[in-house]
Amino acid sequence: MPTTPPNHAANAQGEASATPDTTPPELMAVGKLVAAQGLQGELRVLPMSDFPQRFTRPGRRWLQGRSPQQQPRVVELLRGRQLPGKELFVVQLAGVDSREAAEALVGQELLVAADDRPPLQPGEFHLLDLVGLEARLLESDGSPGELIGRVRDLLHAGNDLLEIERPGEPAPAPLLIPFVQAIVPVVKLKEGWIGLTPPPGLLDL
Repeated sequence: MPTTPPNHAANAQGEASATPDTTPPELMAVGKLVAAQGLQGELRVLPMSDFPQRFTRPGRRWLQGRSPQQQPRVVELLRGRQLPGKELFVVQLAGVDSREAAEALVGQELLVAADDRPPLQPGEFHLLDLVGLEARLLESDGSPGELIGRVRDLLHAGNDLLEIERPGEPAPAPLLIPFVQAIVPVVKLKEGWIGLTPPPGLLDL
């Protein structure tokens, strides 16, 4: 999924058709099925991706059951659209043609192949590119300073939050850093670090 800091340059049992042998080696979640829509098997999706085509372009997707022990299964996205004035999308999956079938899928995640990477605009970054980067305080001259930790995840909670894993034994609780230009003004993918200019008290939370 991409992320851009603001101002930064089933059948009736809910089992959609599956072909496990086509599962790629790595998948990533791009949305969560949150509700049935209407009576014809459509589903509302809460996006975890800034690429609308994840939900509107027909083609192969995967579903991850509510239990992480379940193997993802292949589904076919037939069509999708965004609800006017909302962040939610509505999708139609092959083999899911009733409200009951759709409701059986609620709570599952929609996944795509991790190497399916749409083109980025300047200042956009794929989540997979951010995970693992060092998080460092930014010096006044723009160079990397004190190591704070490493990016472990990006959380969508109204505003995007970087989850920073901090060093130490026992490991301290992770930091949640708003991914906005004022706080994360520098992202150096090739060099392997991001620069932070946190307001007073943010690192103490």
